[in-house]
Amino acid sequence: MAGTLLFNALREAIDEEMARDPHVCVMGEDVGQYGGSYKVTKDLYEKYGELRVLDTPIAENSFTGMAVGAAMTGLRPIVEGMNMGFLLLAFNQISNNMGMLRYTSGGNFKIPTVVRGPGGVGRQLGAEHSQRLEAYFHAVPGIKIVACSTPTNAKGLMKAAIRDDNPVLFFEHVLLYNLTEELPEGDYLCSLDQADLVREGKDVTILTYSRMRHHCLKAVEQLTKKDIDVELIDLISLKPFDIKTICNSIRKTHRVIIVEECMKTGGIGAELMALINEHCFDDLDCRPIRLSSQDIPTPYNGQLENLTIIQPHQIVETVEQVVNLGV
Repeated sequence: MAGTLLFNALREAIDEEMARDPHVCVMGEDVGQYGGSYKVTKDLYEKYGELRVLDTPIAENSFTGMAVGAAMTGLRPIVEGMNMGFLLLAFNQISNNMGMLRYTSGGNFKIPTVVRGPGGVGRQLGAEHSQRLEAYFHAVPGIKIVACSTPTNAKGLMKAAIRDDNPVLFFEHVLLYNLTEELPEGDYLCSLDQADLVREGKDVTILTYSRMRHHCLKAVEQLTKKDIDVELIDLISLKPFDIKTICNSIRKTHRVIIVEECMKTGGIGAELMALINEHCFDDLDCRPIRLSSQDIPTPYNGQLENLTIIQPHQIVETVEQVVNLGV
């Protein structure tokens, strides 16, 4: 079987779920005739028609609110943010409506909605198009948050998210769309609340997600040559965290490093550190460490942009310090 690009894996998932369930629909800017800004909905307009693949005006708060109403009446909408940073305009609809209505209606309404789109720091996209919204939405009750990192988990997670009866924020990284991988055959789902143990090891645990999974794998290649055995975990689920997998790993390695593209202040790593200290404090031989992006708007300049986010050589240096010197 030939390799599948990540954006095509997402497209396959949406196509298969639309064919399986007539209640699944897509809405967003340029998702129809244009096929989506990164071609995730390419050709779906011709296949399913304009009522199920709906091109919307440039009004994120309006069409996200419309998706909530559609979900309340029995549809299963997929909302595409052309860039996830634009969905800050729909923060009210996602937090006050999408996240709360199942609870505030006493369970009378389900909100089976997927909000997806490209995010993360790309290549010279500028500050407003380099947002990492996982931290913004992490405190919102009632929603699930997942971040795909490979074509395989992109497809399996998307199918699971569409079938879930809760709202799911689905983060895709703009620089991973052209990643290629052979997909499993048949209809498969990935768990929305389970981390992926990418590599077993005994010396140190690295927790990461999204594009940083691949930075960590590059670092692991170098660390293996130095006889440092890394256990690498891709979080996948950012809300809720798979705390069982995380704690089991820390009890084995007694050291943990969090590698994220998110901002350091109030980021995913900050919440993880709090949970690790609550659940695993007595299992740690040294303090947890987080390698996070700098707390500044992402520069347009390419060299400065690279300096704001964690690079593989920084991961290697930090692991060596933790394992060999102690921190």
